[in-house]
Amino acid sequence: MSKIEVNTVAPQCGTTLTLGESGDTVTLGSGASQSGFGRTGTVDWDTTPKTATFSAVSGNGYFCNTTAGVITVNLPAGSAGAIVSVADYLGTFQTNNLTVSPNGSEKIFGQNGDATLSTEGQSVTFVYVDGTQGWINVQDSTSNVTGETFICASVSGACNTLTTVDTNFKVAVFTGPGNFTVNSGVGGLAKVDYIVVAGGGGGGGRARAGGGGAGGFRESKVTATSGCWSASPLAATTSLPLSPGAYPIVVGGGGAGQPGPVDAGAGSRGGSSTFSTITSTGGGGGRDDDSPLPGNPPGPGGSGGGSGGGANPLNLAGVGNTPPVSPPQGQPGGAATSPDGAGNQGSGGGGATQAGFGNQCAPTSGHGGDGATNSITGSSVARSGGGGAAAVPGRSAGPGGAGGGGTGGVVGGLGSAATVNTGGGGGGSDGLTNPGAAGGSGIVIIRYKFQ
Repeated sequence: MSKIEVNTVAPQCGTTLTLGESGDTVTLGSGASQSGFGRTGTVDWDTTPKTATFSAVSGNGYFCNTTAGVITVNLPAGSAGAIVSVADYLGTFQTNNLTVSPNGSEKIFGQNGDATLSTEGQSVTFVYVDGTQGWINVQDSTSNVTGETFICASVSGACNTLTTVDTNFKVAVFTGPGNFTVNSGVGGLAKVDYIVVAGGGGGGGRARAGGGGAGGFRESKVTATSGCWSASPLAATTSLPLSPGAYPIVVGGGGAGQPGPVDAGAGSRGGSSTFSTITSTGGGGGRDDDSPLPGNPPGPGGSGGGSGGGANPLNLAGVGNTPPVSPPQGQPGGAATSPDGAGNQGSGGGGATQAGFGNQCAPTSGHGGDGATNSITGSSVARSGGGGAAAVPGRSAGPGGAGGGGTGGVVGGLGSAATVNTGGGGGGSDGLTNPGAAGGSGIVIIRYKFQ
């Protein structure tokens, strides 16, 4: 066999150099390496399963055993044609994920962020293409794989705010209309938790009137999405995924109280609040006393309004959680429970976590149901409390439920309005010409991890 020793082989003319002839095989000597030729698209598999975080080498494939916990694969610095494969060794990626992390500012399918493999039995081959797309999966047993990035967002609208809490999290607070705009963020990291509180219902007026129902209260909490804060019992356990774009926010206003001179009526329902696919319904209005006209029960809504004094069969409680959602967005108002008479009083409006209390011949008229308490902003706050009912002579007015509910009026007096931006129900009033008190406006709060 002949041997040629040269430093450089160049074509005699043109720019094409041919090694061998058709059908020949060109091989490198044992231990030799090449550059500039790219790869054939295959890897050499390391048959010792990886059980802890490791750094991959181009040209190798790895069996990853996540039985004992999650593993991170650190990809090598990218160069055109670099290739790495990974495979689920024992079918446990769905329980303990495999994280694939690019080198520095490099990308996975156009995103500078980690990719998560979370499907049982998944195997993926990554090839580095260029600085625009970075690593692209060319062989995947289940689905397309892309880097995941946290949400970067902004808010608009007067008085709406975006602040940092607990180092790695942002909280957007909307007390009025505006937009929550996701500027970037993809994959499993682009999720948010929220509370969406509607406006509370107005209290009943005219005489021994019921309190307004609280605005609907909807909430989600997942620690991985929004960190450590105390949620209420109403919190859903699924976060809301978002894509880049503007999400209009509607904050419901409080409902007006029932006009005093009008008999057999109820306060107005509060306005609904919305964010993305989440809608909370305004609280139902409280009713006046026991006028026997049909068609005027306390209003239904997120939480229902309370009935007026008396035990007329038409004097029913307002229905809560209307329309129904799960977990429920609110509770029913209180209903007349005792015989009609001068000592009989109004009933409280429903709150997010507690029904309104019914009227009774007791020292205090029906009080509003309690709302829900959480610390999504970093401080513990109650919202969506029902409004208290009015008192007849010789009795005390019903207090509002925890969470901004207004207090009922005392002996011919006006009820108090609910606290703004809590979704509380307005207090009921007493006296033939007194209107009911207004419900409180709602609020929308969004919390998410940004780094």
